[in-house]
Amino acid sequence: MAHINLLPWREAALKAQQKEYFTLLAAIGIIAFALVLSANFYYQARIDGQTSKNQYLKNEIAQLDIQIAEIKTLNDKKAELQKRINVVEQLQRSRNVGTQVLDEIAKIIPNGIYIIELEKQGNTLQLTGKSESNNHLANMIRAVELSDLFVDATPESITADDGSPKLLSSFKMKVKIKGLVDDEGGK
Repeated sequence: MAHINLLPWREAALKAQQKEYFTLLAAIGIIAFALVLSANFYYQARIDGQTSKNQYLKNEIAQLDIQIAEIKTLNDKKAELQKRINVVEQLQRSRNVGTQVLDEIAKIIPNGIYIIELEKQGNTLQLTGKSESNNHLANMIRAVELSDLFVDATPESITADDGSPKLLSSFKMKVKIKGLVDDEGGK
């Protein structure tokens, strides 16, 4: 038995083992390629889905921007209308201001003060008159400050008339009227 040669059997076994190895290697390669391809398809589908969601959000944001612009124009129109309403209300309040001013002046002027001239410019009254004493004038200023119609009584000048028989002093005073349209422009 020493003459039996086992060499071709080993070569056949080695070729079979190599064939099995390459078959297994090809199967693993195909499986790996399939896994990579399926992972690629999965992530590409996720990317496409996210892209479509982003596009949807961009479209919705564009519509909301249009609505915001419309809201801004509506707010501007509302502010303009509110200004007009305020002007109309102020004009309504100041409609009878002449009558109210004369009525209030009759109430606040004490005995001993005589009004010579009354001039209205905007929301300011310029009073020019004569006073028997400075106490009467101080009482009138206090009455103006307590008045519901007048505010900010500012005496401009008080001068004594030496030539007059009753020793009257002349005065000039500015008084502001509350709630007139010009009052808003000054603020």
